[in-house]
Amino acid sequence: MNQFFKGIISVVVLTILFVVSVFYNQKSYHFTKSNDAISTVHPTYVDDSQFIPGYGKSYIGFKEGIAFKESRGKYSIVNSLGYMGKYQFGSNTLASLKIKDTTRFLNSSKIQEKAFLEHVSRNKWLLKDEIEQYSGKTIRGVVITESGILAAAHLAGVGSIKKFLHSNGKKRAKDAYGTKIEYYLRDFADYDLSMIDAKQYPKM
Repeated sequence: MNQFFKGIISVVVLTILFVVSVFYNQKSYHFTKSNDAISTVHPTYVDDSQFIPGYGKSYIGFKEGIAFKESRGKYSIVNSLGYMGKYQFGSNTLASLKIKDTTRFLNSSKIQEKAFLEHVSRNKWLLKDEIEQYSGKTIRGVVITESGILAAAHLAGVGSIKKFLHSNGKKRAKDAYGTKIEYYLRDFADYDLSMIDAKQYPKM
């Protein structure tokens, strides 16, 4: 009889452990509504499977680093504020790139990679004076570099990085999730983006 009850208890314990294990290994998706009827997820969901490391301080390392920070490298993500894709573009940025079909944009890695390159090229043109004037200087303990400026512009916009630099760091900016502009200036410093041409009018 004791063996019988011990067997039942063992089965119950194993069942509980199995259920707990399944529960804790589920991925926590945070779905929001999308005008394009595409499943969306908040960027705090972490899945490193598509992050591509090992490119050092090259352009590829730069873009993949930003992608990992923005979306964990997922092309189809739309966050809770409506920012879309691997590099989390807003509607204004997409409009400036003449991208109207957001469904196609979210479903095309080729379009997203081209959009990022053209967007960085345009920001490089818009910030050419700041890159020349402030590169090598230290503001709020951060050494300013071209790639840091362009990364910060991706986070907070060209206007915000200009205000930060022109005010010697007094006018600070951060995104809706609390990431400060200094983070991008520091963590994306010294990437070699010499292969990117500054373009006033990007072409998709």
